[in-house]
Amino acid sequence: HFCLLFILASPAPKERAAPPYLININMSSSYAKMTNAAVECLEKMAEADAELSSTYRQLSDLFSRKLWHQLTVVVLDLLASSSCRNSLELYERVVLACDAKLNQLSLARIASYVASSNVVQAPHILKTLLDKHQARLGPAASLYLESKLVLIALTNTNEQPDNESIHATLQKGAKVLAEMESTDLLVYSAYYEAATAYRKLVGQPEAFYKEALLYLHYTPIMEVLSEQERYTLATDLSLAALTGDGIFNFGEITSTNAPLLSSLVGTPNAWLMDILRCFSQGDVLGFSRLMSQQVEPHHPVLTARANVVQEKITLLSLVQMIFERPSSDRTLTFEDICSRTQVNKEQVELLLMRALSLGLIKGTMDQVDETITVSWIMPRVLEPLQLKELAGRFGEWAVKVSQARDYLVEQTPTFA
Repeated sequence: HFCLLFILASPAPKERAAPPYLININMSSSYAKMTNAAVECLEKMAEADAELSSTYRQLSDLFSRKLWHQLTVVVLDLLASSSCRNSLELYERVVLACDAKLNQLSLARIASYVASSNVVQAPHILKTLLDKHQARLGPAASLYLESKLVLIALTNTNEQPDNESIHATLQKGAKVLAEMESTDLLVYSAYYEAATAYRKLVGQPEAFYKEALLYLHYTPIMEVLSEQERYTLATDLSLAALTGDGIFNFGEITSTNAPLLSSLVGTPNAWLMDILRCFSQGDVLGFSRLMSQQVEPHHPVLTARANVVQEKITLLSLVQMIFERPSSDRTLTFEDICSRTQVNKEQVELLLMRALSLGLIKGTMDQVDETITVSWIMPRVLEPLQLKELAGRFGEWAVKVSQARDYLVEQTPTFA
């Protein structure tokens, strides 16, 4: 009886786990099938496309030899050339067959290229990759894909974008970007491209201007953007700089981003370059002349914010007037300011108070004597002509220092 009870109380025997060598055999068999399917697909693509036959056979050879980095480089070059007519098939049957072996940011770039050439399926391609493999992708590749999804949503003319959702995604992306110690510039470029497109849609020219400058900082625009895209961005950036609140450093556009502005040469908006140069140099008269000749009939956005634009050029004229004076002679009379800035004498005091409140200058104003003594002006990116003028002042300063040294040597007694 005791033996029978013992047998009945004994637990059922557990299923034995497959031996490690059987698991390895199964994995090897699965990988072999995956490799054979991918290689077979590439061979068929090579036979169907005589122009790219050598490229597909090269990919087949690299896949068979497990040279994943080299395969990635060839795939990216092929997709970037826009000559691949079956990019979706290449992505689904070849790239996804070895996606775990590839650099994950490169995988995200490949998916983005494929999405751009398959507009209808673009959101599905990127979302599927992001949802299935977000943990494996890592923060950089995930942010890259999320930025591209935002850009697709903003440029989709068939659907109204969800601005709240996009704003939340961009805010989360900004935090991720700030926490990453180092990453590829492509991630920064993708994020700020999406942020620029969002700011263009929702308004606030100064916010658009800030995001666009960051996008330009991380993006080789002459390689990435088409001529039409550069023209559109140059126009939007110029108008945002002119009409945006708190934007006074126009050298950031006229000097730092001169290659982008060159896209306006020979176009109907070429006059924007002259307007920006007037702002950079504080040329009130030149601005007024251009406004009367070109702007009013063509760009109502400038006339709609005419008060903001006029105040800005007047303030910049004051800043330039102070910059042109040596540091030892920066006590200005209201009469001089009135003449240079083209404002009534009654408005000079308000102009100076506005410049002081905005942090464009620092100094003390004497309302009785009607003068202002400036001790500091805002730092700016200077144009070549302004740099030349500054270099001349350095030369004068060096001469004065040399004269002071010689004087001290002469006046210093020598002891035998």
